[in-house]
Amino acid sequence: MGIRAAEHRDVTTQASLAATSRSIPRSVWLLGLVSMLMDISSEMVQTLLPLYLVTGLGASAITVGLIEGLAVATAMVTRLFAGVLSDWSGQRKPLILLGYGLAALSRPIVPLADTVGWIAGARFLDRVGKGIRSAPRDALIADVTPPELRGASFSLRKSLDTVGGFIGPLVAIALMLLTGNNFSTVFWIAAIPALIAVAVIVVGIQEPIGRSAGKGGERPRLAALIQLGPGVWAVIGLCAVLTFARFSEAFLLLKAQQAGFALAWIPLILVLMHLVYGLTAYPVGVLSDRIGRNGMLAMSLVFLIGADLVLAFAQTPALLLAGIVLWGLHMGFSQGILATLIADRAPAAARGTAFGALNLATGLAVLAGNLIAGILWESYGAAATFLNGAAFAALALIGFLLIGRRRH
Repeated sequence: MGIRAAEHRDVTTQASLAATSRSIPRSVWLLGLVSMLMDISSEMVQTLLPLYLVTGLGASAITVGLIEGLAVATAMVTRLFAGVLSDWSGQRKPLILLGYGLAALSRPIVPLADTVGWIAGARFLDRVGKGIRSAPRDALIADVTPPELRGASFSLRKSLDTVGGFIGPLVAIALMLLTGNNFSTVFWIAAIPALIAVAVIVVGIQEPIGRSAGKGGERPRLAALIQLGPGVWAVIGLCAVLTFARFSEAFLLLKAQQAGFALAWIPLILVLMHLVYGLTAYPVGVLSDRIGRNGMLAMSLVFLIGADLVLAFAQTPALLLAGIVLWGLHMGFSQGILATLIADRAPAAARGTAFGALNLATGLAVLAGNLIAGILWESYGAAATFLNGAAFAALALIGFLLIGRRRH
């Protein structure tokens, strides 16, 4: 009887997930497809770029951290501006298209670059594109999705995004093996899925009826854009603290090299992380629509603290992989939920601004967090970098628990 009951629960859960997925709007699925294609392209580059900088161009870990931090920091104003502009104009799609288009344009620069400066320029262009598209894209998802499906919708896009994170490193590994570790060939091929992503936006994405200014929609006033409310700002502040704990994945790749992984196989680290992330994000999002968000976030931070502690002392491939699995669980339990919290709390007329402010705050944290991570790595070793991350994750956990208790 126990086995039959368990089987019945599994069938019921699967049917529930399927029914929810059928209810999710078409635009959310297409934005998820775009994210998947662009992430395939991004991960083909990003999984190899830190190694290319260190082994090919002679850059240090501090330089890697600085490039990653500055690439995000230079796009911070763009992030906020794009969110405000999408609210003011009522048009999300043009900004989404521009953002993804700039990212696609950056791809050919990487294989042509022969100095660290050119690589930094390509990363700048890519991150500016990400800054432009992120807030309008998330605001568009909130616009077209009913409140009872927000957790599922945001987590679905994240899950499809992580499918790209799973496929991209695998393709990079295969091409590195086939080409004898030819970085340039991999970087050139990475441009193809980025161009397809741009085509999907042009052909498939449509603005929701009534969103455009002048078609029944009222342009938000400046005061409404600035005064997002204490609930939104509390989530934004804690997300910034969390970003200090979750620095660039480039440091995961460098840690893998320390733990004994061969050069061509290091991208498997991100394959595993994105596999765990992708398998958990959508079910967690669906569950959060039913039982609430705070418990999921608290669990995600417990996973992150565990990941940082394991990675701080991992000296073997097996222990490193255990830390990566915990990191992937953290991502699956947190990323879609954080975006949903902003959508739940932000005024409808200022959703783009709210997501822009979120990106601005986390961009500042990324700049500082990556720089601190690089300095700690160079000065005290990898363990110091990950222990620092665990401390910030603990602070974020305390903060989210306090928010949940106060809201309750």
